[in-house]
Amino acid sequence: MIFPTSRAIFLMLLGVPVMIAIALLRPDLWVVSAGWIGGVAGLVLMDAMIGARLRAFEIDVEAPSILYVGGSDPVDAVFRFKEGPLPHRVETLLEVNDFLEPVPQAGLRGWSDRTHPYAFPVSPTRRGLARLVRIWTRWKGPLGLIQKRHIQPLDIDIPITPNIRWVKDEAIRIYSRDADFGVKVQIDRGDGSEFDALREFTTGMDRRAIDWKHSARHRNLLAKEFRTERNHNIVFAFDTGRLMSEPLGGVPKIDRAINAGLLLSFVSLRSGDRTMIYGFDARPGLVSGFLSGQRSFTKAQDFAAKLDYSSEESNFTLALSSLASRLERRSLIIIFSDFVDTISAELMLENVKRLTDRHLVLFATFEDETLSSIVDAPPNTTEDVTRAVIADTLLAERDTVLLRLQRMGVQVLETRPEAFGPELISRYLQIKQRNML
Repeated sequence: MIFPTSRAIFLMLLGVPVMIAIALLRPDLWVVSAGWIGGVAGLVLMDAMIGARLRAFEIDVEAPSILYVGGSDPVDAVFRFKEGPLPHRVETLLEVNDFLEPVPQAGLRGWSDRTHPYAFPVSPTRRGLARLVRIWTRWKGPLGLIQKRHIQPLDIDIPITPNIRWVKDEAIRIYSRDADFGVKVQIDRGDGSEFDALREFTTGMDRRAIDWKHSARHRNLLAKEFRTERNHNIVFAFDTGRLMSEPLGGVPKIDRAINAGLLLSFVSLRSGDRTMIYGFDARPGLVSGFLSGQRSFTKAQDFAAKLDYSSEESNFTLALSSLASRLERRSLIIIFSDFVDTISAELMLENVKRLTDRHLVLFATFEDETLSSIVDAPPNTTEDVTRAVIADTLLAERDTVLLRLQRMGVQVLETRPEAFGPELISRYLQIKQRNML
């Protein structure tokens, strides 16, 4: 499509006063008016003919096969003019759906072998199916009187999943710091309380581990060697209700919780434990059943990707009662949830208390950085003081709820989003080290 620019319109309007004066004072000079119109139209036509042609323009697009929540990936495009003149500057825009952040407009300059590569940065805002709708491209003629617009439909669908790439990077970082390059280390031996083997006592070993009965039988000082317990049940209970579907730093809270849960799932499956994914909002939702073995991590990813967002309030009574009825043995239940005040948390406290009678419960939530920033903000106006007082009251109520959970015997984890995954793993390892399961 070809359109006149504002310069062409201004040039045409520039002759309007002269045309009006000729029409009122010297009608016999109408040829001048016609000549002005024809001259501007001729310049516009010439600009369209000598500029870069639409038929010679094409775009090749290569989109990623999958996108991750909280990450950013490029959509590679190559702009090419097969023949004819090249424009001085090309403006382009990638149109996407609501699952992706709006892509900023870009201006392309310089051509190499009649092509110009460019990578559109795309950042998902939530899980689902992203769509690359179309690419809009436009450029002006050499005289700046016309604008040519090229629209290329794409209709490319890309699934958006939890940030597995971040999970893999964190897992590599965690395990690489405990092993030397080229050496396979059994990190589960020597810790825990499950008997593994007898070995000869050496200097530096704990004297309490000496087995006096076997030492007397073999006439040699022997000590017991222990290893980390295995085959524990780890339940990841994700609250997908309204509060957890709200964004935190541009990413929904539930997605941040899923990323941390998958990281811990990878660690626990590798250490020999069994994991289960459980989702709920106003009613119980997805239930994966218990997964075991490191190869089951792919299944855990698939189940976590199916956890959908919800605008409903979470029903803790129905959800936690249903979960308790599915568990036949003592388990570590990690509840990823959030609350606003003591009133909204009352039902949650009551039902979590029932779980602690048989299971070990870990309540994992995020720090409310918005309220903390309001409290710490300088009180320049009376409105700032009012906001600070209200925010401090809400934080005090939040601390009250967390303190009540701790008094019930619930493990509480409240931290910043960027430290949520590592802190969750540290708490899990601490629980196993203390033999709390």
